[in-house]
Amino acid sequence: MLKRFVRPSEELELKDDLKGDLSGHFKGLMVALVTPPAVFDAKQLKKSMKGTGTNEDALIEILTTRTSKQMQEIGHAYYTVYKKSLGDEISSETSGDFRKALLILANGRRDESLKVDEQLARKDAQILYNAGEKRWGTDEDAFTDILCLRSFPQLKLTFDEYRNISQKDIEDSIKGELSGHFEDLLLAIVRCARNMPAFLAERLYQALKGAGTDEFTVNRIMVSRSEIDLLDIRAEFKKLSGYSLYSAIKSDTSGDYESTLLKICGGDD
Repeated sequence: MLKRFVRPSEELELKDDLKGDLSGHFKGLMVALVTPPAVFDAKQLKKSMKGTGTNEDALIEILTTRTSKQMQEIGHAYYTVYKKSLGDEISSETSGDFRKALLILANGRRDESLKVDEQLARKDAQILYNAGEKRWGTDEDAFTDILCLRSFPQLKLTFDEYRNISQKDIEDSIKGELSGHFEDLLLAIVRCARNMPAFLAERLYQALKGAGTDEFTVNRIMVSRSEIDLLDIRAEFKKLSGYSLYSAIKSDTSGDYESTLLKICGGDD
Protein backbone atom coordinates (compact mmCIF):
# COMPACT_ATOMS: atom_id res chain seq x y z
CA MET A 1 0.00 0.00 0.00
CA LEU A 2 1.14 3.55 -0.72
CA LYS A 3 2.83 5.20 2.24
CA ARG A 4 2.36 8.81 3.29
CA PHE A 5 5.69 10.46 3.99
CA VAL A 6 6.27 14.21 3.76
CA ARG A 7 8.34 16.35 6.08
CA PRO A 8 6.39 19.26 7.61
CA SER A 9 8.80 21.81 6.11
CA GLU A 10 8.10 20.44 2.62
CA GLU A 11 4.34 20.06 2.97
CA LEU A 12 3.16 23.56 2.04
CA GLU A 13 5.47 23.89 -0.95
CA LEU A 14 4.54 20.44 -2.25
CA LYS A 15 0.80 21.06 -1.82
CA ASP A 16 1.08 24.35 -3.73
CA ASP A 17 2.90 22.57 -6.56
CA LEU A 18 0.28 19.83 -6.67
CA LYS A 19 -2.61 22.27 -6.68
CA GLY A 20 -1.00 24.19 -9.52
CA ASP A 21 -0.20 21.19 -11.68
CA LEU A 22 -3.14 18.86 -11.07
CA SER A 23 -6.93 19.05 -11.21
CA GLY A 24 -10.15 17.33 -10.22
CA HIS A 25 -10.39 14.27 -8.01
CA PHE A 26 -6.77 13.32 -8.70
CA LYS A 27 -5.61 16.65 -7.27
CA GLY A 28 -7.79 16.18 -4.18
CA LEU A 29 -6.38 12.71 -3.61
CA MET A 30 -2.74 13.74 -4.03
CA VAL A 31 -3.12 16.74 -1.73
CA ALA A 32 -4.73 14.46 0.87
CA LEU A 33 -1.75 12.10 0.69
CA VAL A 34 0.72 14.86 1.59
CA THR A 35 -1.43 16.37 4.34
CA PRO A 36 -0.72 15.35 7.97
CA PRO A 37 -3.50 13.01 9.18
CA ALA A 38 -4.86 15.35 11.90
CA VAL A 39 -4.96 18.30 9.48
CA PHE A 40 -6.57 16.13 6.81
CA ASP A 41 -9.32 15.06 9.22
CA ALA A 42 -9.81 18.64 10.40
CA LYS A 43 -10.32 19.75 6.81
CA GLN A 44 -12.70 16.87 6.15
CA LEU A 45 -14.74 17.92 9.17
CA LYS A 46 -14.77 21.52 7.96
CA LYS A 47 -16.04 20.41 4.54
CA SER A 48 -18.72 18.36 6.27
CA MET A 49 -20.04 21.44 8.08
CA LYS A 50 -19.46 24.04 5.36
CA GLY A 51 -22.31 25.79 3.58
CA THR A 52 -26.04 25.54 4.06
CA GLY A 53 -26.21 21.81 4.84
CA THR A 54 -24.25 19.45 7.05
CA ASN A 55 -22.87 16.11 5.86
CA GLU A 56 -23.88 14.16 8.93
CA ASP A 57 -22.65 10.84 7.55
CA ALA A 58 -19.09 12.18 7.22
CA LEU A 59 -19.22 13.71 10.70
CA ILE A 60 -20.40 10.40 12.14
CA GLU A 61 -17.79 8.38 10.28
CA ILE A 62 -14.83 10.50 11.37
CA LEU A 63 -15.86 10.97 14.99
CA THR A 64 -16.72 7.30 15.56
CA THR A 65 -13.60 5.80 13.94
CA ARG A 66 -10.86 7.98 15.44
CA THR A 67 -9.20 7.22 18.78
CA SER A 68 -9.41 9.69 21.67
CA LYS A 69 -5.79 10.70 21.05
CA GLN A 70 -6.49 11.26 17.37
CA MET A 71 -9.54 13.38 18.21
CA GLN A 72 -7.47 15.56 20.51
CA GLU A 73 -4.91 16.02 17.73
CA ILE A 74 -7.68 16.79 15.24
CA GLY A 75 -9.16 19.38 17.61
CA HIS A 76 -5.78 21.08 17.91
CA ALA A 77 -5.27 21.00 14.14
CA TYR A 78 -8.77 22.39 13.57
CA TYR A 79 -8.08 25.38 15.78
CA THR A 80 -4.65 25.93 14.20
CA VAL A 81 -6.07 25.95 10.67
CA TYR A 82 -9.42 27.72 11.21
CA LYS A 83 -8.90 29.70 14.47
CA LYS A 84 -12.15 28.23 15.76
CA SER A 85 -12.73 25.32 18.11
CA LEU A 86 -14.12 22.12 16.62
CA GLY A 87 -16.62 21.95 19.47
CA ASP A 88 -17.99 25.41 18.70
CA GLU A 89 -18.37 24.52 15.02
CA ILE A 90 -20.21 21.30 15.85
CA SER A 91 -22.44 23.16 18.29
CA SER A 92 -23.42 25.70 15.65
CA GLU A 93 -24.14 23.11 12.95
CA THR A 94 -25.97 20.38 14.92
CA SER A 95 -28.54 20.17 17.69
CA GLY A 96 -30.11 18.10 20.46
CA ASP A 97 -28.90 14.68 21.52
CA PHE A 98 -26.94 14.32 18.28
CA ARG A 99 -24.92 17.43 19.12
CA LYS A 100 -24.30 16.31 22.70
CA ALA A 101 -22.97 12.92 21.59
CA LEU A 102 -20.78 14.44 18.86
CA LEU A 103 -19.25 16.87 21.36
CA ILE A 104 -18.30 14.05 23.74
CA LEU A 105 -16.61 12.21 20.87
CA ALA A 106 -14.93 15.38 19.57
CA ASN A 107 -13.43 16.02 23.02
CA GLY A 108 -11.64 12.65 22.87
CA ARG A 109 -13.13 11.35 26.09
CA ARG A 110 -13.64 7.69 25.15
CA ASP A 111 -11.79 5.20 27.35
CA GLU A 112 -9.09 3.48 25.27
CA SER A 113 -8.29 0.66 27.69
CA LEU A 114 -8.20 -2.89 26.31
CA LYS A 115 -9.24 -4.36 29.66
CA VAL A 116 -12.87 -5.28 30.19
CA ASP A 117 -14.94 -5.30 33.37
CA GLU A 118 -17.69 -7.93 33.40
CA GLN A 119 -19.47 -6.36 36.36
CA LEU A 120 -19.51 -2.95 34.67
CA ALA A 121 -20.79 -4.54 31.45
CA ARG A 122 -23.73 -6.08 33.31
CA LYS A 123 -24.43 -2.79 35.08
CA ASP A 124 -24.29 -0.76 31.85
CA ALA A 125 -26.46 -3.29 30.03
CA GLN A 126 -29.09 -2.98 32.74
CA ILE A 127 -28.89 0.83 32.57
CA LEU A 128 -29.43 0.71 28.80
CA TYR A 129 -32.35 -1.67 29.21
CA ASN A 130 -33.92 0.53 31.89
CA ALA A 131 -33.33 3.62 29.70
CA GLY A 132 -35.16 2.20 26.71
CA GLU A 133 -37.01 -1.09 26.51
CA LYS A 134 -38.21 -1.08 30.13
CA ARG A 135 -39.74 2.40 30.25
CA TRP A 136 -42.20 4.61 28.46
CA GLY A 137 -40.03 7.04 26.57
CA THR A 138 -36.25 6.93 26.33
CA ASP A 139 -33.45 8.25 28.54
CA GLU A 140 -31.20 9.42 25.71
CA ASP A 141 -28.48 10.61 28.09
CA ALA A 142 -27.90 7.06 29.33
CA PHE A 143 -27.33 5.83 25.78
CA THR A 144 -25.02 8.77 25.05
CA ASP A 145 -22.89 8.40 28.17
CA ILE A 146 -22.30 4.68 27.81
CA LEU A 147 -21.85 4.43 24.06
CA CYS A 148 -19.67 7.54 23.76
CA LEU A 149 -17.42 6.99 26.80
CA ARG A 150 -16.81 3.25 27.20
CA SER A 151 -14.00 1.52 25.32
CA PHE A 152 -14.94 -0.57 22.28
CA PRO A 153 -13.90 -3.88 23.94
CA GLN A 154 -16.03 -2.93 26.96
CA LEU A 155 -18.98 -2.08 24.73
CA LYS A 156 -18.78 -5.43 22.94
CA LEU A 157 -19.16 -7.19 26.29
CA THR A 158 -21.96 -4.81 27.30
CA PHE A 159 -23.86 -5.61 24.10
CA ASP A 160 -23.60 -9.34 24.86
CA GLU A 161 -24.95 -8.72 28.37
CA TYR A 162 -27.70 -6.52 26.93
CA ARG A 163 -28.92 -9.38 24.77
CA ASN A 164 -28.98 -11.68 27.80
CA ILE A 165 -31.15 -9.18 29.69
CA SER A 166 -33.49 -8.00 26.96
CA GLN A 167 -33.45 -10.91 24.48
CA LYS A 168 -32.82 -8.27 21.80
CA ASP A 169 -29.77 -6.96 20.00
CA ILE A 170 -28.75 -3.45 21.01
CA GLU A 171 -29.15 -2.33 17.37
CA ASP A 172 -32.80 -3.33 17.39
CA SER A 173 -33.41 -1.43 20.61
CA ILE A 174 -31.67 1.69 19.26
CA LYS A 175 -33.77 1.55 16.10
CA GLY A 176 -36.93 1.17 18.15
CA GLU A 177 -36.17 3.82 20.75
CA LEU A 178 -34.28 6.55 18.87
CA SER A 179 -34.46 8.34 15.54
CA GLY A 180 -32.72 10.65 13.10
CA HIS A 181 -29.02 11.42 13.10
CA PHE A 182 -28.72 10.52 16.78
CA GLU A 183 -29.88 7.00 15.95
CA ASP A 184 -27.45 6.86 13.01
CA LEU A 185 -24.57 7.92 15.27
CA LEU A 186 -25.25 5.33 17.97
CA LEU A 187 -25.68 2.58 15.39
CA ALA A 188 -22.33 3.57 13.89
CA ILE A 189 -20.71 3.32 17.34
CA VAL A 190 -22.16 -0.17 17.82
CA ARG A 191 -20.87 -1.28 14.43
CA CYS A 192 -17.43 0.21 15.05
CA ALA A 193 -17.20 -1.47 18.44
CA ARG A 194 -18.03 -4.82 16.88
CA ASN A 195 -16.05 -4.56 13.65
CA MET A 196 -14.67 -1.21 12.49
CA PRO A 197 -13.22 -2.50 9.18
CA ALA A 198 -16.67 -3.89 8.29
CA PHE A 199 -18.26 -0.51 9.06
CA LEU A 200 -15.76 1.28 6.81
CA ALA A 201 -16.09 -1.36 4.09
CA GLU A 202 -19.84 -0.69 4.05
CA ARG A 203 -19.14 3.04 3.68
CA LEU A 204 -16.81 2.37 0.73
CA TYR A 205 -19.32 0.01 -0.85
CA GLN A 206 -22.04 2.65 -0.72
CA ALA A 207 -19.63 5.29 -2.07
CA LEU A 208 -18.57 3.18 -5.06
CA LYS A 209 -21.81 1.45 -6.07
CA GLY A 210 -24.32 2.84 -8.53
CA ALA A 211 -23.99 5.35 -11.33
CA GLY A 212 -21.84 7.93 -9.53
CA THR A 213 -18.89 7.76 -7.16
CA ASP A 214 -18.75 9.61 -3.83
CA GLU A 215 -15.11 10.70 -4.12
CA PHE A 216 -15.28 12.67 -0.86
CA THR A 217 -15.89 9.45 1.08
CA VAL A 218 -13.61 7.25 -1.04
CA ASN A 219 -10.64 9.60 -0.68
CA ARG A 220 -11.17 10.03 3.05
CA ILE A 221 -11.33 6.34 3.89
CA MET A 222 -8.60 5.21 1.50
CA VAL A 223 -6.16 7.87 2.67
CA SER A 224 -6.94 7.87 6.39
CA ARG A 225 -6.91 4.06 6.75
CA SER A 226 -4.07 3.30 4.30
CA GLU A 227 -1.57 2.63 7.07
CA ILE A 228 -4.02 1.41 9.72
CA ASP A 229 -6.47 -1.29 8.67
CA LEU A 230 -6.97 -1.11 4.90
CA LEU A 231 -6.11 -4.80 4.47
CA ASP A 232 -8.91 -5.67 6.90
CA ILE A 233 -11.27 -3.27 5.13
CA ARG A 234 -10.43 -4.98 1.82
CA ALA A 235 -11.31 -8.38 3.30
CA GLU A 236 -14.60 -7.08 4.73
CA PHE A 237 -15.43 -5.36 1.43
CA LYS A 238 -15.15 -8.66 -0.42
CA LYS A 239 -17.31 -10.43 2.20
CA LEU A 240 -19.95 -7.74 1.81
CA SER A 241 -19.98 -7.32 -1.96
CA GLY A 242 -18.64 -10.57 -3.36
CA TYR A 243 -15.96 -8.74 -5.33
CA SER A 244 -12.72 -7.00 -4.43
CA LEU A 245 -12.26 -3.36 -3.50
CA TYR A 246 -9.56 -3.25 -6.19
CA SER A 247 -12.03 -4.28 -8.90
CA ALA A 248 -14.65 -1.85 -7.60
CA ILE A 249 -12.16 1.02 -7.90
CA LYS A 250 -11.19 -0.09 -11.42
CA SER A 251 -14.80 -0.15 -12.58
CA ASP A 252 -15.82 3.16 -10.97
CA THR A 253 -12.82 5.45 -11.52
CA SER A 254 -10.37 6.25 -14.31
CA GLY A 255 -7.06 7.83 -15.26
CA ASP A 256 -4.43 8.96 -12.77
CA TYR A 257 -7.09 9.06 -10.05
CA GLU A 258 -7.80 5.37 -10.58
CA SER A 259 -4.10 4.47 -10.72
CA THR A 260 -3.34 6.23 -7.44
CA LEU A 261 -6.32 4.69 -5.62
CA LEU A 262 -5.21 1.25 -6.81
CA LYS A 263 -1.72 1.85 -5.45
CA ILE A 264 -3.18 2.84 -2.10
CA CYS A 265 -5.43 -0.24 -2.21
CA GLY A 266 -2.34 -2.36 -2.71
CA GLY A 267 -3.68 -5.47 -4.39
CA ASP A 268 -6.59 -7.42 -5.83
CA ASP A 269 -8.13 -9.91 -3.38
